[in-house]
Amino acid sequence: MDLSKTLLLGFVAGVTILLGLPIGRLKRPAPSLRLLLNATATGILLFLVWDVLTHAWEPIDAALAAVHAGTGGVGAALGYGVLFAGGLAVGLLTLVWYERFMSARSKRVSRSYGPGAMAVAERQRSGVAAWSPAKQLSLMIAVGIGLHNFAEGLAIGQSAASGDIALAALLVIGFGLHNATEGFGIVAPLAGDTDITGQPHRPSWGFLLAMGFIAGGPTFLGAAIGHEFTSVAVSVAFLTLAAGSIIYVVTQLLGIAAKAKRTDLLAYGLLLGLMAGFITDAVVTAGGA
Repeated sequence: MDLSKTLLLGFVAGVTILLGLPIGRLKRPAPSLRLLLNATATGILLFLVWDVLTHAWEPIDAALAAVHAGTGGVGAALGYGVLFAGGLAVGLLTLVWYERFMSARSKRVSRSYGPGAMAVAERQRSGVAAWSPAKQLSLMIAVGIGLHNFAEGLAIGQSAASGDIALAALLVIGFGLHNATEGFGIVAPLAGDTDITGQPHRPSWGFLLAMGFIAGGPTFLGAAIGHEFTSVAVSVAFLTLAAGSIIYVVTQLLGIAAKAKRTDLLAYGLLLGLMAGFITDAVVTAGGA
């Protein structure tokens, strides 16, 4: 399959993430609905953590099996292992450090200006720093999913380049379904978002499209790169980066659920999200991919 057709497949697989984004514009949903949406997003992300780490571990598992069978050395297993641990650490700790940096910055402004400092701080902030916590969390989710989708794009590109059209098409269908549910995961924290005065704030269509581009665009890029060359190491690195960042986001969403003290809604949402992830994954598996 030529590059132009491969790029089309990558585009189709990535653009479906837009289907779940309009949910982010729900205006003042009931608190119980907001908690259920967040819990469902958490379930989807938990599935992604399992899915991503499973695929990232496969090269290590294969290398260790080769060592056991006497057909390979430990070098490959160690190399992939270092990439696995390094990617996981960078993906997780980078967001931890970023949150601490932003927290320390706000405290410095507060000490400098005294009473009314929060209003001053809001005026001084620009870019992402001026966004609400809900929008910043959505961005973190989009980045994590984007890293994951880059690795999916690599798989599409490699399948198309090898001439396995049936597998490439099946991957597009499966990944496209995945991305539709992932889009919902990105915007779930935005339901019921408020500004600094406590007034309801709905994200603009421009913001939603930007999140869709960050999360879905890497599928297209991965397909283009995967068509040109195959790299297991690159795939492991991006998968573990994605896993680390998604794990961090999951802890944030679970913190929101813990404050609400509605374990029933948390359980229902987690179940819905997990089932959505496994059902869409079954589409790919049932086709033999």
